[in-house]
Amino acid sequence: MKMRNVILVTLAAVLLVVAALAGCSTQDTGETGTTGVVTVASKPHAEQFILGEIMAIMLEEKTALEIRRNFGIAGGTSNLHPAMENGEIDMYPEYTGTGWMFVLKEDVINDPDLIYQSVKQKYQEQYNITWLEQFGFNNTYTLALPSTLAEEYKLKTFTDLGEVSENFVFGAEFDFYERDDGFNALAETYNLNFKETKDMDIGLKYQAIDAGEVDVINAFSTDGAIKRFNLTVLEDDKQFFPPYYCAPIVRTETLEAHPEIADVLNELAGIITDDVMTELNYEVDVQNREAADVAHEFLESAGLL
Repeated sequence: MKMRNVILVTLAAVLLVVAALAGCSTQDTGETGTTGVVTVASKPHAEQFILGEIMAIMLEEKTALEIRRNFGIAGGTSNLHPAMENGEIDMYPEYTGTGWMFVLKEDVINDPDLIYQSVKQKYQEQYNITWLEQFGFNNTYTLALPSTLAEEYKLKTFTDLGEVSENFVFGAEFDFYERDDGFNALAETYNLNFKETKDMDIGLKYQAIDAGEVDVINAFSTDGAIKRFNLTVLEDDKQFFPPYYCAPIVRTETLEAHPEIADVLNELAGIITDDVMTELNYEVDVQNREAADVAHEFLESAGLL
């Protein structure tokens, strides 16, 4: 009986020491919230690797959570969304236009604020997935041309381009000419009458514009190649292309278990502009740097670490 009491007292003392050490560890690192394991995922391209790392690093540095990375999931949204629904992953960076039109199958909304509020509401109602605050950049289609030409013709907007488009050759991938929201509708909206149009492989557009084979191309507004080839991105002043603002999306069940996730990731709201995202993509896509290193440096420079 005495031996049993000794064992119980010893066990209790050990547990108290372990608890105290755990408390000291959390306090020393500045971590908040409960312990647990969450999985951050991404699509298989540089921008998503960078954003996934930004989210993961923030959570590692500012919470007590264990973060697992599942980056570069093939198929993008078509596989990430089901994985969110069945709990295989907890969060990933998604684009408003993709969520609204690809996942929800809704008609185009061109107003950035309206599409964000709409996709946020429907995701919550239909999938129990929460859209957090947007990072700030819009990775949508745009038109780009060499900065020398933009300066020579004083071009800042798509409307400006329409006024002098007969001087330029336009290049884009084949399906851009075939889409309902592609070249023909764009040309009608902005009165674009190019001297010539060329269709080409999507991977050769930037080389073609650098070689002077075309003067204007369609591009994604945060492509790292925009900086590499010193191109100017024109403003879609009539909002022809749908907005693709990016934000972390998280399973609501995960947020309920770990509400600190929202607090931490919402610190990223509005801090990544189109130019900043282009620079980060350039570092990874063109300079061949590791996404984790680029993400960490960005967070430090932004004063978030």
